[in-house]
Amino acid sequence: PSIEASARPRPDPSGGMTGAASQAYGEAWYWDERYRKEPGPFDWYQKYPALAPLLRLYVRPHQRLLLVGCGNSVFGENMVQDGYQDVVNIDISSVVIEQMKKKYHDKPQLKYTKMDVRNMSDFESGSFDAVIDKGIVTM
Repeated sequence: PSIEASARPRPDPSGGMTGAASQAYGEAWYWDERYRKEPGPFDWYQKYPALAPLLRLYVRPHQRLLLVGCGNSVFGENMVQDGYQDVVNIDISSVVIEQMKKKYHDKPQLKYTKMDVRNMSDFESGSFDAVIDKGIVTM
């Protein structure tokens, strides 16, 4: 079953989502509506500064990175500010991808592509040195 796009997710004690709100998270229409109504930046779970020390241990600035389910997060922007040079962002929502392409048109280190993480056949195997996923939801 699907829900209205205006429904807000409810966190459960374990940090996940419960109820009907989570049932449409795997649908592009849900995210398109959400980003039309809430265009401001939002970071799920953790912001880049909190994760940067851990990322620096494993991911080098010259490596090619993939951020899946990027949404309108400033995570990729923060990575570029921190010296990362090739950050590819994908999201299922064409609305947010267009918003982010416009916002970062002057940052060639950030690339945005509409893509469903459940089908990334447009990328060759081994295309990325690291894939960062802060919490995509697929159904």
